[in-house]
Amino acid sequence: MVYKVYERILKKHVLSSPIPNHIGIILDGNRRWAKNLGISFEQAYRIGAKKVEEVVNWCRELGVRSLTVFVLSTENYKNRSKEELDILLSILKEHLNNLKEKTVDECIKIKFIGDLGALDTDIRELIKEVERLYSCDGKFTLNIALAYGGKWDILNAARKVAMDVYKGKIKPENIDSEFFQRYLSTSHLEDQDLDLVLRTGGEMRISNFLLWQIAYSELVFLDVYWPDFRKVDFLRAIRIYQQRNRRFGS
Repeated sequence: MVYKVYERILKKHVLSSPIPNHIGIILDGNRRWAKNLGISFEQAYRIGAKKVEEVVNWCRELGVRSLTVFVLSTENYKNRSKEELDILLSILKEHLNNLKEKTVDECIKIKFIGDLGALDTDIRELIKEVERLYSCDGKFTLNIALAYGGKWDILNAARKVAMDVYKGKIKPENIDSEFFQRYLSTSHLEDQDLDLVLRTGGEMRISNFLLWQIAYSELVFLDVYWPDFRKVDFLRAIRIYQQRNRRFGS
């Protein structure tokens, strides 16, 4: 009861100030949470996956335009054990199939970003189908960073630019920051730059997440593990963002 009252007060306070347009979340702490409770990684990842759905709803309530969640990095995709990856990807396929079966009656866009060519064919086909079904522009976009790395994103964009220069489609002197970001994996967004990046799990690092796009983002690190992430934690992070004096380039 007290928690709900505090949540309502906090939400009212947050809504009285500008809301970030684009939020990024590094979902950290699933495995440590599982170890602390003595439960399986699979249980933790399932709860963590449901938590993403909750956060999407919280974002839409507040008027956030875009949410980018860091689900699996290129490094983790290469280095995690096959057993753990199989669990993660199995849960992902379940959620993708559930999305396919839902009636799409709201204006939501879902995009996957990352080195998707590294994934198995069945997952890539599911991703394409979900992106086709959830392709409505305008109100809210959920970006899911899967087998993603910020360095990979920039290198991939640089290769595309170099190829277009080689083909004579563009001139090197016409390449500036605004032009270059048209080649990034987030180019489908009206505003690629993130206003707020928050990381759960207590770690204070970026872990190769959207390196170009977070150049001027406000960073908030929380000690809560991802499966325990609550709406008040989300609202507090936004309030911290609102209380900061943003500086661009200084």
